[in-house]
Amino acid sequence: MTEQTLSGITVLLTRPVAQSATLAAALAALGANVCELPLIEIEPVTDSDACEQIKSMILNLDHYYAAIFISTNAAKIGMEWIDRFWPQLPTGLSAYAVGPGTAQVLNEFDWPVFVSDKGVTSEDLLALPGLRQVEGKKIALFRGVGGRELLAETLRERGATVDYLELYHRHTPHYSQHVLADLIRDQNVNAIVVSSAQILDVLLHSLHQDTAELRIIPLIVPSERVRQRALDAGLNIVINAGGADEASVIKSLRAIAPVIKPKT
Repeated sequence: MTEQTLSGITVLLTRPVAQSATLAAALAALGANVCELPLIEIEPVTDSDACEQIKSMILNLDHYYAAIFISTNAAKIGMEWIDRFWPQLPTGLSAYAVGPGTAQVLNEFDWPVFVSDKGVTSEDLLALPGLRQVEGKKIALFRGVGGRELLAETLRERGATVDYLELYHRHTPHYSQHVLADLIRDQNVNAIVVSSAQILDVLLHSLHQDTAELRIIPLIVPSERVRQRALDAGLNIVINAGGADEASVIKSLRAIAPVIKPKT
């Protein structure tokens, strides 16, 4: 197997299909066999009261010091909202992205985007210089409904006012029992890509009676926090890709490709 090929690897992608499309195409071009089973669905907020609250905060974005986007979904849906009411982005508003994939979405627009080159966690983002001294400043945090609170809590401890713009719901698709385990066996999956802690939890729950085989399949995860979560759950081969973006995932798959034996 050469450095340029992923022949012999059957990769299971678990993000929503729309979010995995470019990665799936890139993997296929490198010779990998790709199968997909989304373990999470994204549904934009449609409740009228919630939408009015989002609109109100969007209209007041010029009062904020920074806008933080915690995911590619937050960036895509958030920028759709912003584009409705701001033909030009508010002067002086900076964007902060959790991870290079999110930054890539924001870089399509004309504003400064800051992203950590150390990792893809809230802790990595909080270490950036522009978020260390925020006393008295207003920060808009674009995210889904619910989720980890560390980012907002830490910024508030530093003296900032943090307002949530909760743009979407996450849902677990309804599959028949054993569909995931059957897919892994029928397709001879020998690598799985998981892009978040929530997707990992769904994966583990879906395989709670079929985890033996999962323990020996390499699992690609986006951060050390998710890696540790997988190890604590009893998985044996967990690789921290340092991000959920296409380049990070492909780099990790190439690194393990020489030791992955095609399943028969």
